[in-house]
Amino acid sequence: MGATKTDHFTDSQNQIAVIAKALGHPARIAIIEYLLKVNTCITGDIVNELPLAQPTVSQHLKELKNAGLIQGSIEGNSVCYCIDENTFGILKEYFSKIIFTVSNQKCC
Repeated sequence: MGATKTDHFTDSQNQIAVIAKALGHPARIAIIEYLLKVNTCITGDIVNELPLAQPTVSQHLKELKNAGLIQGSIEGNSVCYCIDENTFGILKEYFSKIIFTVSNQKCC
C-alpha cells in the first residue's frame, strides 16, 4: 500500500493541520470562546449557549476533543469539558514563530 499524502509532511505540520481543521468551523470557535469564559461546563450548558441541536454540539465537541483542543471528564451522567492548555501552547509556539519571522522580514 502506498504512502498517504500526510506522510510527506512532518509530524508537527500534520499536528498543526489537524488543530487548524478543528478550528475551521464557527461553532467550534464559539465553543472554545464559551469554555474560556466559563472555564468548565457540561454539554447541556453549551447547547443552551449555541443555536444548535444537542447532537450537533456533541459532534463539534468530539472534533475539538480529537484535535486535543479540549478535554472531557465524566462526572456522573455528564461530561465536563475544559480547554486543553497543552494544545494551545503548541499553537502559541507555532504562531509566535510566524509572527516573529514576519515582523523581522521585508516582503516584496
